[in-house]
Amino acid sequence: MKTIHIKRIQDIFSSNPLKKKIINPIKVVVDYREKNSLVASELIDLGLNVEFKELKVADYIVRDVAIERKTVSDFLGSMLNKRLLKQIEDLKQYKNKLILIEGIDEQEVYSNSKEYRGIHPNSVRGFLLSIVLKHKIPLLFTKDSKDTANFIALIAKKQNKEMSLNVSKKSFNKKEQMRFILEGFPGIGPKKSEEILKEFKTLKNFVNAPIESLKKVLGKKAEKIKLIIEGV
Repeated sequence: MKTIHIKRIQDIFSSNPLKKKIINPIKVVVDYREKNSLVASELIDLGLNVEFKELKVADYIVRDVAIERKTVSDFLGSMLNKRLLKQIEDLKQYKNKLILIEGIDEQEVYSNSKEYRGIHPNSVRGFLLSIVLKHKIPLLFTKDSKDTANFIALIAKKQNKEMSLNVSKKSFNKKEQMRFILEGFPGIGPKKSEEILKEFKTLKNFVNAPIESLKKVLGKKAEKIKLIIEGV
């Protein structure tokens, strides 16, 4: 695994260059896919030692805190395609974790844009509550990349324990895998996926079930899901 170290560049135009010099800068491990964001640059400007690595879980590791960073549009998109549910499960491996939603000054979380017009504001609110209450993961909203970096820097200064990076993506058991697949269908959440497995036992039985059987569990949603199953 390749590791990229970035050294802080001294600001030669500062009125007192030595004033900003940090003898032992705090290390922040950043997933290499975050290189295109401005957060890493802001962290360097704040005097932190940024180290890029391929992180299997989270975008930033600060001391003993794992941080998953989402822009508003990324949050909404990953909420729709269920990717965020998997990332939430992976984050649970860490004792201290945080989901950070960036860009609330630029885009409303309860977006009315064409891309996300199908999301009801209460669906977003419910998902946010689920993250905090069900999954026990704190949420933090920031204005922009600079605000995000300031929060990360503050966490770095407050925390005093380094974290092991020896984690991996969580392996689901068979039932969890089936639930994860079922929750990819529109209108099927954790509770409904449990009901489906209780009724049909296997994904094969669910997929091959006649529409009448599906309606007993799914109601009006059955016809739409049957069309998806049949590829219509």
